[in-house]
Amino acid sequence: MVVRPQHANGYATARKKEKEHGSSASQKRICHRRFAGNDTGRPADDRRARPATGYEREPVSPTLKQFLRFVKDNAIHAPSSGHLVEEWHAANRIIRELEKEEAGLPDNPLLEPVDPSNELLLEFLQVPLVRHSFNTVPTEVAYVDLDRLVVYQHHIDLTHVEQLKRKLGPSPSEEEIFRTCLPCVPSLPPVKWTRAHRDTFVFMSPSDDMRFLGAMPMAADNIRDYPPPGNLAGVIGLAVGFGSNFLNAIYAENRLILNNGSHRAYALRDLGITRVPCIVQHISSRDELSVLACTAVTDSPNFFLQEPRPMMLKDYFDPRLRKVMSVYRRLRQVTVKFHVDVTFAPAL
Repeated sequence: MVVRPQHANGYATARKKEKEHGSSASQKRICHRRFAGNDTGRPADDRRARPATGYEREPVSPTLKQFLRFVKDNAIHAPSSGHLVEEWHAANRIIRELEKEEAGLPDNPLLEPVDPSNELLLEFLQVPLVRHSFNTVPTEVAYVDLDRLVVYQHHIDLTHVEQLKRKLGPSPSEEEIFRTCLPCVPSLPPVKWTRAHRDTFVFMSPSDDMRFLGAMPMAADNIRDYPPPGNLAGVIGLAVGFGSNFLNAIYAENRLILNNGSHRAYALRDLGITRVPCIVQHISSRDELSVLACTAVTDSPNFFLQEPRPMMLKDYFDPRLRKVMSVYRRLRQVTVKFHVDVTFAPAL
């Protein structure tokens, strides 16, 4: 397989690849961000206050050690450590330049609200998941510029990207772009699950988005077409599934952070499309950010919200800063176990 550099600023992009030419190893191509550091060129885990802003730069990109370990643990044909160190330092120098040349680039991105009478928007707003999942803070559907988005995701599955691009075609219509970003009908990845033990269920999927969604208290009349094992007093559902699957960004402190939909954003940007519809959630405080953003952002909010030039979506396409490699394919496994305890308590 041809391996070409493919990611910026020191974070990783992954591409799954099926077996080729009779190879016995199931492979996956990954583009890994290979930079992490502060303004002095030291790795980001050597925290020092930046005089220009007065706050500490937080380590959100892989350090050199993390980069080397990632390649060692995942690459099918890992380059030599010496070569990887050279790549990392070269990318680090580019980042230093970008921080000066593009300081403030992510600030004040343009938001273009979708026309309220747009039929695609009206149809989308009828989706129950939209109404139930995006009612915490003020939210709108607006067109955004992909090149102004701040990102935190380190990996992009390039095989999935190619599948999305084939489905879209070389020149997708406005409707196709809208439905790709904000689908009314979810396209769920394949999942297999089984009961491993009396109290254990195992779910497996090639999607990294599969997760435990939480416990759901239910009533007997919520169950349909399933014979009950007795007269039900209540039902507890342990839900496993996927996220909302909408292109979603958080607007906080005059910046847009891509919160979901990295692969679709990458695929559209790769097709030359930068203006896309997106659900935008407006955050007014760091407290709200801690509720809605992912752990990568909430652990290092200053980097994403105050750093003059944080990681951005367009960095994925800078060949000086990205790296693609073949890695072994993996399936995500979620195991759900429950415990029942029966005891007696004195009646009062």
